[in-house]
Amino acid sequence: MSRRGHDQRGRALAGICLGVVLSLGAPGLAMAVPPPPPNPSDSEINSSKAEANAKAGEVGKLTNQLAQAEQRLAALQDDVELKMEQANKALVDMQFAQDEADQADREAQAARKESDAAAAEIERVRLDVDKFIASSYQQGSTVGSISAYIGSDSPKDLLARSSLLNSVSGGQLKALDEMRRAQTEKGNKDSAARKALEIAQAKQDAAARAKHNADSAKANAEHAQNIQENQNSALEADKASVEQKLFEAQSKVTGLQGQRQRYQDWLAQKQREDEERAKQAALAANKGNGGGGAAPPPRGGSVPPASGNVEAVIARAMSQLGRPYAWGGGNASGPTRGIRDGGVADRFGDYNKIGFDCSGLMIFAFAGVRSLPHYSGYQYTSGRQVPLSQMRRGDMLFWGGGGGIHHVALYLGGGQMVEAPQSGSYVKVSAVRYGGIMPYATRLIG
Repeated sequence: MSRRGHDQRGRALAGICLGVVLSLGAPGLAMAVPPPPPNPSDSEINSSKAEANAKAGEVGKLTNQLAQAEQRLAALQDDVELKMEQANKALVDMQFAQDEADQADREAQAARKESDAAAAEIERVRLDVDKFIASSYQQGSTVGSISAYIGSDSPKDLLARSSLLNSVSGGQLKALDEMRRAQTEKGNKDSAARKALEIAQAKQDAAARAKHNADSAKANAEHAQNIQENQNSALEADKASVEQKLFEAQSKVTGLQGQRQRYQDWLAQKQREDEERAKQAALAANKGNGGGGAAPPPRGGSVPPASGNVEAVIARAMSQLGRPYAWGGGNASGPTRGIRDGGVADRFGDYNKIGFDCSGLMIFAFAGVRSLPHYSGYQYTSGRQVPLSQMRRGDMLFWGGGGGIHHVALYLGGGQMVEAPQSGSYVKVSAVRYGGIMPYATRLIG
């Protein structure tokens, strides 16, 4: 056979070999082992090595670039989560401030009513005394209006006051005392009303500042999301470029070394397939002999009752596996509809989903233990903090940094945790991530 015919035959065999490798990757197919690729010469091997080494260096460089890009993407995701939790905190703080302002306003109104009542009492007593004085004057007395003597401190005024008191009966003296007492009470009520109004104004200002913080946090979340989307586009382009260049490099390694490698890959695949067939046959034989066991039941069904027991807390959290993530969703009774944030959550349609966010899942899990606020930063300080080296099943784990807490999960033990990760995801069990984790776990039970 000519050299050209030999080459054509070699390429045909290589194509058949590769096709068999791909076909054997599908379970349940059984095919005969194809013939091996042709045996290359040393010069051909050396030539193919040089080309493969050059492409391997390029692929390694691109792989490093992709790893760095993925790290930037992870950092952006953490930043967005942090800003979303800051928005959660601002909403909670604004509600607290508004409640306090409303209470102060009610107290101010009550003080104003009491002050008005005191003023009415003063007017009533004044009219009574003035009637008496008018009557005395008509009978020939030289006593003047009561308003001319109350509060006077000169000798002449004191003599006039003495003359007045000699003319006033016991009932009028009592009325005078009541008038002075009413004047004092009115002054006190007015002072209390002004103080209550000042407090109300301060609380209203605090509520306005909290609202401003909430708006700023939402704006920051939108800005961070826009940056993330731009980075995502760049990362996707980088990834596509890397994958294309990897494919080109692998496609160009068509020399004899590539044939040998494909042959070794085929042998390994064939061996794994044979082992899998043997395992399936053994399982089938065991099942025919009464062996095997029932598959675990799917998640869902009834929700475990709230309890102060660690296992009950974990059972409640685990009962929600597969539930959609919804920012702002979840309370002590179960999943709720998410809320709008003007940014990330809205783009994922969280406001149309029934589910949990990270802190909402903790509220539901610990419903029988303690009422938790809907903000992971406050949940971090809601119980006893223990070093991570002492964390145990049922503790809460947190992630954050200098800007605050942005995520919380429930530790299951064995390096596993249950969490509601982020928009677009769902409640699931994950391996504990130690990047960015806070140094302490929070323990509410035990």
